[in-house]
Amino acid sequence: MTLRPLLAGMLAVWLAGCELLPQAPFELPSSRTPSGAAASASGCHAERPSFADDDCLLPEWVAFGLASQRGDRAWREAMLTRLEGTSAERRLARAVALSWGSQGQWDRASELYKADLSAAPVSLQPLLRYWLNELERRRGMAGRLSAAQSAQAQSEARSAALDEEKAELEKKLEALTAIERSINLRQQTEE
Repeated sequence: MTLRPLLAGMLAVWLAGCELLPQAPFELPSSRTPSGAAASASGCHAERPSFADDDCLLPEWVAFGLASQRGDRAWREAMLTRLEGTSAERRLARAVALSWGSQGQWDRASELYKADLSAAPVSLQPLLRYWLNELERRRGMAGRLSAAQSAQAQSEARSAALDEEKAELEKKLEALTAIERSINLRQQTEE
């Protein structure tokens, strides 16, 4: 029964869109904007998300996920440095940050999600599972794209090889035709 209110809350946040969420609560202190200051006034702002406060659990993790999605490489590297550690909450926060990084970081993010998802609070697990599924979908699409590009490259290589072989056969055919003409001319002159 406790899953229904959580799902209803997540549905409300999803329908409301990003307007209700802070603009950029997890920026570096030197680049913090007035909207980041307003987010900290709400009481649900932490430098990094944690499992500690049940009231702020979902807002902090959703805001961190959005910040990870918007963050650039420098933000991600700085945040990954801050999130070093072996606790499940830090590993899951690293997974969130890595899941919006380069394709090379997606594998590590997936491993972290899968290893520590069960250690997250029950109310946070559906959100983390959703993010894991989204990451796996992106990884699958990237894998299919890579396979298609590889198949296309192989097809183009085969086509180029066939074109080259065709050109060689045409040269040989022209040479054979020239030899046949020469033989025919000789036979005509001998008669």
